[in-house]
Amino acid sequence: GLGIVVVAMVFLPVMKVGGMQFFRSEGFDTLGKVLPRAGQIAGEMTQLYLILTGACVITYLLLGLSGFDAIVHALTTISTGGFSSYDASFGAFLGPPEWAACLFMILASIPFIRMVQLMRGQAAPLWRDTQVRAYLRWVFYACAIIVIYRLAWMGQSAHPEEMLRETVFNTISTFSGTGFASTNMTMWGHLPLTVLIIAGLIGGCTGSTGCSVKVFRYLVLFEAVGAQIRRMHSPHRIYPLRYDGQPLDQDVVDSVMAFFTLFFLTFGLLIVGLSLTGLHPRTALTAAWTAIANIGPVWGPEITANGSVAEFPTAAKWLMILGMFLGRLELVSVLVLLLPRFWRP
Repeated sequence: GLGIVVVAMVFLPVMKVGGMQFFRSEGFDTLGKVLPRAGQIAGEMTQLYLILTGACVITYLLLGLSGFDAIVHALTTISTGGFSSYDASFGAFLGPPEWAACLFMILASIPFIRMVQLMRGQAAPLWRDTQVRAYLRWVFYACAIIVIYRLAWMGQSAHPEEMLRETVFNTISTFSGTGFASTNMTMWGHLPLTVLIIAGLIGGCTGSTGCSVKVFRYLVLFEAVGAQIRRMHSPHRIYPLRYDGQPLDQDVVDSVMAFFTLFFLTFGLLIVGLSLTGLHPRTALTAAWTAIANIGPVWGPEITANGSVAEFPTAAKWLMILGMFLGRLELVSVLVLLLPRFWRP
């Protein structure tokens, strides 16, 4: 949780991993003189992380969870880890705790540096952040699509509040990469599962505990693709790339494109590898998806009643271990270790 936030905001920008150099050259400048050094950044985010965890524990306690359950699930909510001490995952706490978890999963998957500014009385940067607004908008779209589908095509309107709650909770859990589950989402139909898979491949914001590709990289991708389309229409015009009002250097764009290529190439290879171990194609797809995007749930005929992958072949488990490792450490920083030049004196 906290460790990956510090890595993302302090180390990855220096390593120029997946466009993160943007946050070294431009992102920190938006903080003004509030936090001029990396040590202060890490310290402030540590305080914020502890405050959020404590608030989550207290909220869960007030909503009826036992002390142990509140602490365990607060730790895995703020870290967007999603691990539960129950086979039913968050299905053991249906009702108001799901709404509370939604709030804290959202907070944990937006940039911590913006919340530090909020703590210091500067609310404007949080709301003006292009990435935050895009993330909240996309979460809303995903929830709305699934709710409308379930109401219109599945006829699930007998308990509208329950349907809305479980849809919002499980969608946010998947989008943020937390991986909690409170119901069997395979019963929702094919379109909702497709939306959830796409959401999982987007993930939270850069500088949060969220996983997967991150909203920032998709925004850069859309900007680059849009500029290329406009350039094809008017090849002699210049279309500068900008993100959040700041110019995007070509090395940032190239780094993001390299990350996308590596991510989806690795994703495809994982699917093929898992299929070769004998897994059903749908199981192989969702197992590769949940591993490289660091989400949690897997869907398929080989999954046990409590949702575990205990029955998977040993080779499949090793492939998922590799996928989780690569996905959590942003692929490029791990794969560079495999280059012969890295080991030359």
